[in-house]
Amino acid sequence: MIIKELVVGPLMSNCFICGCDKTKEAVVIDPGGDTDKILLLLADSNLKVKYIINTHGHFDHVSGNGKMKDATAADILIHPLDADMLGMLSSNAAIFGISVDNSPPCDRTIEEGDKISFGEISLEVIHTPGHTPGGISLFANGIVFVGDTLFAGSIGRTDFPGGDFDTLVSSVQNKLFKMDDDVRVLSGHGPETTIDREKRFNPFVGQFS
Repeated sequence: MIIKELVVGPLMSNCFICGCDKTKEAVVIDPGGDTDKILLLLADSNLKVKYIINTHGHFDHVSGNGKMKDATAADILIHPLDADMLGMLSSNAAIFGISVDNSPPCDRTIEEGDKISFGEISLEVIHTPGHTPGGISLFANGIVFVGDTLFAGSIGRTDFPGGDFDTLVSSVQNKLFKMDDDVRVLSGHGPETTIDREKRFNPFVGQFS
């Protein structure tokens, strides 16, 4: 499995490209800006985008949807509970003094247990709400892409509309922490971590929280 990471947009969000070594089909997870950089990396890696996947609907993770779709014709996928947020990016970003375009609507919604297949890879959709109602994580081959649900030593904010602290803690402890300890955690901001490290040391959801 090919994994490429870029830090994009004004809030320095992590965008991930996940591709199949054999077929060169790929997905782009959370294109939050700097679309030209993402497209250049795709071209350099000889990857063809099948899906654009949004882990949640906040502007810093999805504001590149439109340009990415125009360039690749890939389908936009998001959980139904966050789908309406794609049409509100401009007003939400303005709160931060940032100007972005609204995203096109999603092409289809994805929910708990769905499989997103490209080439010989299949990502399992796990509904992990709390940061937003429709937050999802994506699991395959010992790696989980968690959006803003879980960070190295922290968790996502729950003070935005639709956020809920108890729900987020439950998502982490009852879903993500049920995974094997050596699963790599790739978050929407900041460095990579592991399930084991967060179970032991995360002050919000770990064993001493």
